[in-house]
Amino acid sequence: MTIDIPGYKAGTWTIDPTHSEVGFSIRHLMISKVKGTFENFDATFVTAENPLESTVTAKADVASVNTKNADRDAHLRTGDFFLAEEHPTIDFVSTGVRHEDGDFLVDGDLTIKGVTKPVTFEFDFGGFGQDPYGNYKAGATAKTKINREDFGLTYNAALETGGVLLGEDVTITLELQAVLQQA
Repeated sequence: MTIDIPGYKAGTWTIDPTHSEVGFSIRHLMISKVKGTFENFDATFVTAENPLESTVTAKADVASVNTKNADRDAHLRTGDFFLAEEHPTIDFVSTGVRHEDGDFLVDGDLTIKGVTKPVTFEFDFGGFGQDPYGNYKAGATAKTKINREDFGLTYNAALETGGVLLGEDVTITLELQAVLQQA
């Protein structure tokens, strides 16, 4: 199967951290969502001549979690959640790329707190272009939803009004811009 993507180039791409974001959201108090980011992250994309043979590896530094609340961020680094001292990174390694019904899906292994599970990111390509400095860039948004308890993130608290403090589902949203490395 050959896929034509306007502007597509094979090569090695590295993440542009100043134009990218690794974010997440989770239901809080059963009434709203709390969002956060990981401030330090890295990713490498190797695009093959056939886009479906491309690969990606990525990691986020757990200690860089930022929910705009220092006490909550400190709690997230503890054994109740990420256990950052023993598991300093969240890692993703792709295992395949699929094109279904016009959508790109990237399958891979996500490791959080030492637990590895398969996940699928839905990729929405923004396109390709050259920046004012002559760098060739690609942009995309990628999303997936995981059950945090599958990764050993089981902390929760019952609410007096019924229900629990935190939802199980976490939506991971990646806003990505990558630059093609020149040979």
